[in-house]
Amino acid sequence: MLVQTFKLYEDREDVTLTAYVLDDSTELLNGKRRPAVLICPGGAYLACSDREAEPVALRFASMGYHAFVLRYSTYLEAEEPFEMIFQGIEKRERTVFPTAMHEIGKSLLLIREHASEWLVDSERIALCGFSAGAHNVATYAVYWNQPIVTDYFNASPQELRPTVAILGYPITDYVYMKETKMDERGAQLFKAANVSLLGEEVPNDQKLEQVSPARHVTSDTPPMFIWGTAADSLVPIGHSTRMATALADHEIPFELHIFEEGVHGLSLATQATASSLTLIDEHAEKWINLVEKWLEKRFKLEIE
Repeated sequence: MLVQTFKLYEDREDVTLTAYVLDDSTELLNGKRRPAVLICPGGAYLACSDREAEPVALRFASMGYHAFVLRYSTYLEAEEPFEMIFQGIEKRERTVFPTAMHEIGKSLLLIREHASEWLVDSERIALCGFSAGAHNVATYAVYWNQPIVTDYFNASPQELRPTVAILGYPITDYVYMKETKMDERGAQLFKAANVSLLGEEVPNDQKLEQVSPARHVTSDTPPMFIWGTAADSLVPIGHSTRMATALADHEIPFELHIFEEGVHGLSLATQATASSLTLIDEHAEKWINLVEKWLEKRFKLEIE
């Protein structure tokens, strides 16, 4: 396996794309191209979770897909403690929408630029995200062929098109999120995330609506696999059901899996990604097996 990290900006160390490119041989695909999965970890647009990065990439690699992890623009610098966000933070232009979404497009262009070298099937690239990363993915999935993306890159929609999207415990409707009851710590976290994504603690409804992908689904939105837990106390499962309803209304293929139990941020829900026992769930961990079968409908390897 080739593991290589690319900086998306020459003058920044924090925004990177890490490639996990599978080796080929005459015993494997013998020169044929493999599909790929581009992963966006969660972290409330304040940081990118390690738990939702490399372990997830390696799991997709085990399915036979090239994997890529995008560490997009987030608020906290490497040396800054997470707890500082609960003291109140000020706007940083480098994180404000649509920056993180544009970095998905930048990553897709980079992957397609190296497609021949890495034997990537450019027509079959999935986006996968968790929590805020899932929001980033979902937002890109509804805007990929709109001027907010195509004009920024001066590129054709085909160059920027994702094939499918996989959303883990996503935020999909910020207007709905504003109405969600939270404890004090959750409310502070949400305000900090707003500052990072939209530049202010309490954005107006127009800004919130713009970054609510469930409200912008069209016939061009790619098929989606969505999963979450009914017990998630940080991001209500209503975000998943709202996105699923929007997809159904536009006749976009999708699967929705809601597990009864499980906290927010499960990632693979196994010991491979757990920092505590609460992040292991024998039922929710089935999502990755379900998505493997779902992907095979569209990404089945060309084995003779």
